[in-house]
Amino acid sequence: MKIKETSIQPLIEFDRTGFKDEQLLHLYRELLKPRLIEEKMLVLLRQGKISKWFSGIGQEAISIGVTLSLEKDEYILPMHRNLGVFTAREIPLYRLFSQWQGKASGFTKGRDRSFHFGTQQFKIVGMISHLGPQLGVADGIALAHRLQKEQKITAVFTGEGGTSEGDFHEALNIASVWQLPVMFCVENNGYGLSTPTSQQYNCEHLAHRAAGYGMESHIIDGNNILKVYGKVSELAESMRQNPRPVLLEFKTFRMRGHEEASGTKYVPNELMEQWAVKDPVDNFREFLISQKIISEDLDIQFKSEIKQEIDEDLKKANSEAAVDFSETEELNDVYQNFDYESFSHSEETEELRFIDAVSQGLRQSMQRHGNLVLMGQDIAEYGGVFKITENFVEEFGTERVRNTPICESGIVETAMGLSIKGMKAMVEMQFADFVSSGFNPIVNYLAKVHYRWNQNADVVIRMPCGAGVGAGPFHSQTNEAWFTKTPGLKVVYPAFPYDAKGLLNTAFNDPNPVLFFEHKALYRSIRQEVPKDYYTLPFGKAALLREGKDITVISFGAAVHWALETLENHPEINADLLDLRSLQPLDTEAIFSSVKKTGKVIILQEDSVFGGIGSDIAAMIAENCFEALDAPVMRVGSLETPIPFSKALEEGYLPKKRFEEKILELLKY
Repeated sequence: MKIKETSIQPLIEFDRTGFKDEQLLHLYRELLKPRLIEEKMLVLLRQGKISKWFSGIGQEAISIGVTLSLEKDEYILPMHRNLGVFTAREIPLYRLFSQWQGKASGFTKGRDRSFHFGTQQFKIVGMISHLGPQLGVADGIALAHRLQKEQKITAVFTGEGGTSEGDFHEALNIASVWQLPVMFCVENNGYGLSTPTSQQYNCEHLAHRAAGYGMESHIIDGNNILKVYGKVSELAESMRQNPRPVLLEFKTFRMRGHEEASGTKYVPNELMEQWAVKDPVDNFREFLISQKIISEDLDIQFKSEIKQEIDEDLKKANSEAAVDFSETEELNDVYQNFDYESFSHSEETEELRFIDAVSQGLRQSMQRHGNLVLMGQDIAEYGGVFKITENFVEEFGTERVRNTPICESGIVETAMGLSIKGMKAMVEMQFADFVSSGFNPIVNYLAKVHYRWNQNADVVIRMPCGAGVGAGPFHSQTNEAWFTKTPGLKVVYPAFPYDAKGLLNTAFNDPNPVLFFEHKALYRSIRQEVPKDYYTLPFGKAALLREGKDITVISFGAAVHWALETLENHPEINADLLDLRSLQPLDTEAIFSSVKKTGKVIILQEDSVFGGIGSDIAAMIAENCFEALDAPVMRVGSLETPIPFSKALEEGYLPKKRFEEKILELLKY
């Protein structure tokens, strides 16, 4: 519904103390702009000229008040009802209109709609539909401000429904523990789609939750522009001088449906009427009129000028051609361009265990990249559960080597925030299994962010993985297939110390998100001569460990060593052995070349067979090398069960013995 303009006495009590007339007029004009845009959008929606709309009518004072309280180089992370954030940051309207129409002048090249975008130019980082991840991203941006010695704050929005997500708890807890200058803005507007607040939380005020985090909080009338702007401005300046997180609960109401198609039939009429007369724009206008600060003529002039701007920019957006599909451009934008740089090394080497090579690569990358921050559970003074970062604190300090609370999702999001602010981040999953607790921000934020709005995720996630050490179902998974399926992620899985160090260094040079798998059973069992110097190895290049003419063996990780042992025990097998090393990107050229030479291929992976990357490799071989094949492509993997604990069961689960049987069977085909 369109809220009617009335000549009523304002029901909101405005205190103009400290505000000059021109400030009040500026605030009113800023409030008017998103309201008039929305009214126009609702008309266009009915005409079928835009596909969807999330209305913020009745909530404009929050977006405007918060945005104008921040400095223009301070980041804001809004939601889909915060049009005022975008207008107050003076984004050209035609670009917003193009965004909503899926055109190239928008911010996502037609790849996303609404406010699902960010822009470094205007220091805005838009939401994703999963709501929660942006809260942790704000932590990362604020952490970067602290590390870069900048007296800046970050503001992030969520609704009362979003506070029910675990990300809310994780983000507030991280911000409090690390004393990050984040302003958590909760717009409590009464409903999450159709679910009322009584079914969302069971405390009187959401602001009261702050006490549990040791945080300051405030409750603010979200319909009173002077209270919002005044209080937020005061807090913003205080937080710049005394960095700390603050939780703000803005009391307001959603006057339209969650989105226009859902309507508001579930809202009692009396409740709607009660809030309609508290409209932030109408009440502020009546206040200005009563104070003789604005005349009817000036009000009409403001509206006329804004409507003219809307019409002109709409015309510009409407005249823009629809985006054309370009397969090359679509594929090229999934990852940020990375020009691999090879670093040669001296002949001086030392024998290192796999774990030492990882540690050395990590240390040398920390020395090379002064903006690299390591985060993980117990990685600081304790050195991590595998002691990979032992003594790192002494060299790099606790600012760059950071113990984290137990919250994988929030820390991955924090890493994303560091990247937005131009830093590099590493997150150590204590065990690769635990990544499931941080799955959402990896596959829905890190993986998609460059494709969506050209922002890279300069994040490496280290993944200690694998069975063979008697660790049972929750500490033994090798879950690379969860991520090789997801465009936007790179997946690396070395089998030797030399490869581990060189590939890890490349991972930190690459501006894209990298999942770096390290098999725990290899940590202290595999040794190799490794250059002492810093060096890199390219992604997407397999290593040919053995050459033969009868069969191709394709593997990676610990399974490479099982294959080597089997081939050593059977000298009669004349085989090419390919260690993939990198799973995404994948060295298809090396795979196809070997298969075309030998005519037979067996793929060995530690993961269970169904749905593993070996299945995709087999399909690719069938599609590209069919005429060269002398036998079916064979896959060998672990049993289709969770990973058992006891030694006998684990040995039966793993495919080492079955691989020996299958390769001999295939050779006889």
